[in-house]
Order: sequence, then C-alpha cells, then structure tokens
Amino acid sequence: MQKINLRELYPDIYKTDTYLEISDEVQAVFLADKRAEARYLRQVYNYKAHYSLDCDNGIEKAVVQHPLTPEEILEDKQLRDQLYAAVMELPDKQAKWIYARFYLGMTIKEIAKVEGVDLSWVYKSIKRGLKRLRKKVQKV
Repeated sequence: MQKINLRELYPDIYKTDTYLEISDEVQAVFLADKRAEARYLRQVYNYKAHYSLDCDNGIEKAVVQHPLTPEEILEDKQLRDQLYAAVMELPDKQAKWIYARFYLGMTIKEIAKVEGVDLSWVYKSIKRGLKRLRKKVQKV
C-alpha cells in the first residue's frame, strides 16, 4: 500500500495536506498517467506543436493579414513577371547567381562552391545585379 497526498493531485479541491492509502494497482495507474503526460509534453516540445501568438509560426500573421483581392493578386503576378524578365536581361552569370540565391534559396557560399569561384566574386556580382535590377524596376 502506498500513501498519496490528495492536495498534490487536486490542488483546487484540497487546500491542506490529505493523505490516503491506495493499492499498488492504483499507484501504477497514477504513475502511468504521469509518464504519459510527460511523454506528451516532450513530444509537443520536440515537434514544435505548441502555438502562441508570440512565436514566429505564422498564426499571428494569418489572423491579422486580410486575404488578397483579385486585383492585388493580378498586380503581384505582373510584378513578379516583370522582375523575372528583368533578371533574365542581366548578364548570364549575374542572372544565374541571382536566380540561385533568391529563387532557389541557395546561400552565397553554396553558389560559390558549386561554381568553383571565390565567394567575394559571387557576392559582388549579385550586389551589382541587384543594383541593375533596382534601376530597371524603378524606370517602369
């Protein structure tokens, strides 16, 4: 027989220590429940399945941001098409590296490694290409 403190299990009901003797089978059920709850909390933590408006998981953005209107969707598509066309007008290496960096999401270090060139060349080339893009987009 084990003794448990009911105030620990039910703090809202029992304000003072109240001890009760329970059988080993009941103690095993309490222990299994405690382990299952601990496992669940670890799983929630490991898989980031906890949501809070303070976190950067997109929930707050989805609540605050209004859905796009058809006009806004069309304008966004036209801007993307113009930007894509402007990128394709750049010299081959700049266009390829800007495409890899911003469309494929590669880092500058990865691009330099794949191309077999110095990291600073890729960085400077992308920077010059973005400067050209800015001028072309501002003209339109």
